[in-house]
Amino acid sequence: MSLLVLMNVSLFALLVATALAITRLRALYEATMLTALAGLLSASLFVSLDALDVAITEAAVGTGISTVLFLSALALTRSRETVTPRRKRWSGGAVALLLGAVLVYASQDLPSFGEPDTPVQTHPVTETYLQDSQEEIGVPNTVAAVLASYRGYDTLGELVVIFTAGVTVPLLLMRTRRRGEQDGEDDPDAENDPDAENDPDAENDPDAENDQGERAKARAAVISEYRVLRVCSKILMPFILIFAFYVLFHGDYGPGGGFQAGVIFAAGFVLYGLVFGIAEVERVLPWPVMLGLVPVGVLLYGGLGVVNMALGGSFLDYGTLVPGHPEEGQHYGILIIETGVGITVAAVLIAVFYSFAARGARR
Repeated sequence: MSLLVLMNVSLFALLVATALAITRLRALYEATMLTALAGLLSASLFVSLDALDVAITEAAVGTGISTVLFLSALALTRSRETVTPRRKRWSGGAVALLLGAVLVYASQDLPSFGEPDTPVQTHPVTETYLQDSQEEIGVPNTVAAVLASYRGYDTLGELVVIFTAGVTVPLLLMRTRRRGEQDGEDDPDAENDPDAENDPDAENDPDAENDQGERAKARAAVISEYRVLRVCSKILMPFILIFAFYVLFHGDYGPGGGFQAGVIFAAGFVLYGLVFGIAEVERVLPWPVMLGLVPVGVLLYGGLGVVNMALGGSFLDYGTLVPGHPEEGQHYGILIIETGVGITVAAVLIAVFYSFAARGARR
């Protein structure tokens, strides 16, 4: 057994063990930490399979942003899973076993791992992507050429999905928060709130509701008292942002692109917000400005397609940008598209983080 195979088997075994441990846990915070570990193990597996673009995204999203959002959601709810009735366990287990059996049966038709005569190696489109793209697109990174040019419509659809999430999630959280505030104001029995009953000073304090908000803010600011975290985050912040720009503008030549750069850029702001508080982040990137950046990528993407049509080409035919030199036009078009994708992805992730953090501050 070679070292590479041993490493892959070890990583996969750890991933399976982590997944089984998550299913056994009822403490949601511990399950969230193990979920982050599963994302890190998945990213390591992608690296060993030479899927570096996917590995960067999984490390930033699966291990970084998703973990923060899970923890933010848990701060607004209970920290332990509700006990599931036994009858539902059996039904869920039966469905899981059935689905697993179907997947195992379907996997019998897959070719052997690493065989040179698999369809992915012998199909004509493979030669088009790996060889003809260098002449038609002129971008060394084949992944960037496929995602932004050959699969331009598909990537536009994915960006619209991300944009939709960036609009709906803040609206839902804002609506829930406003409804909760109105219920708290209009409810004559608000003084009988279970949270108030658990506070021994609630009945003696006429401003108990305000004190609850102040205590929530104090709990959110505890992390900023650790000097090591403050210093390290300030040191890391510029390097994180510079690396995001490097991943964006170097995506034509190596692993990276707009999606990865946007996630890394957002991770820097999320880190700063976790340490110094959401108010400090809003001083740099105010809420209205950030919301205005959410549709920028979609507008750039669709606008560039309209410009291509106005220049006599097809929608998202970047070759029309530089008449006589379609390769340069493809390069410029992909760069514009990747920049727009990066802006929208970063703005959406920061918007979701803002929504959770702001809602938690008002509890």
